[in-house]
Amino acid sequence: MQKANIKFKIAVLPGDGTGPEAVKEGMKVLEAASEVHGFQYEVIEYDFGGDRYLRSKETLPDSALEEFRKMDAIFLGAIGHPDVAPGILERGILLRIRFALDQYVNLRPVKLHPGVRTPLRDKRPEDIDFVVVRENTEGLYCGVGGFFKKGTEDEVAVQEMISTRKGVERCIRYAYELTRRRKKNYHITLCDKANVLTYSHDLWRRTFAEVGKDYPDIKQEYAFVDAVCMWMVKNPEWFDTIVTCNMFGDIITDLGAVIQGGMGIAAGGNINPQGTSMFEPIGGSAPKYTGRNMINPLAAISACQMMLEHLGEEAAATSIEKGIVYACSRLKSLSAGEMGYTTSEVGDMVAAFVRKIKIKT
Repeated sequence: MQKANIKFKIAVLPGDGTGPEAVKEGMKVLEAASEVHGFQYEVIEYDFGGDRYLRSKETLPDSALEEFRKMDAIFLGAIGHPDVAPGILERGILLRIRFALDQYVNLRPVKLHPGVRTPLRDKRPEDIDFVVVRENTEGLYCGVGGFFKKGTEDEVAVQEMISTRKGVERCIRYAYELTRRRKKNYHITLCDKANVLTYSHDLWRRTFAEVGKDYPDIKQEYAFVDAVCMWMVKNPEWFDTIVTCNMFGDIITDLGAVIQGGMGIAAGGNINPQGTSMFEPIGGSAPKYTGRNMINPLAAISACQMMLEHLGEEAAATSIEKGIVYACSRLKSLSAGEMGYTTSEVGDMVAAFVRKIKIKT
């Protein structure tokens, strides 16, 4: 039962490697924003990750999922442990939460902040400001498939791409609505490979066109995923909202992270508009930096910003974004060990800025 004086209940999973260090700084900034903007929250922390798995062989029990359903949001640190085989933690924790809580949209802002270096020559912050809406619970990630004659010279491996009308339509409609809310260029691009993935992406194209009839104010465009990758590098200013399937979204959002300055600044949300959503930094757990107070926490802080925006605390989210922009202007680099500041100092910098700008308003 939620306490009367607690507005938000937030599940925090610090994760593996440098995840807890980054999450700590995100929570530091969240506390500053709550003091200034007057919202209240309660944190319930969970230790799911590599260390717990190595002790108990447990990734995520059903009881935890039931608790998560009662939360207002989840803040997830990086998942990945050098002593755990790849895929076990990702499937057992991250993907399990996405699927079980029906977080059917993966939302990735791609935004270049002033003062941040991009590998794209002559591109400015006004040129790199778009969002990717990735379908998050279908496609190749459903894990439908199997082996035949495994381990022999005649081995066959099959993995099927699953697309449902319901899943495609709700993702596309979310993208149209987001394009309206952004009030930028009122332009949406469907990223697909309809010339090869004939059946599934025929469904995507038909649904995109049909749903688009409800949004006559929004310009609609189609682009193959290879062309999208090219244009993200050559002409990122062409994009406002990109909507795409699970696999292509996974790939192009990593490219998006690079052009916005790197994994140190990139954050994302796993959204269920009618349920519990989860927010996370995009980068990995970077175990070689664990405990050295040198990784960049801005992606985790950006995840907190996205979480507050989702929860309706827009003023608090805006203050955090301004704090991130300020920190970017001070850092020598966004790369671990090259920032000119420690992890905790960057968190202190953003938290202090959040507290300071309220005094002036």
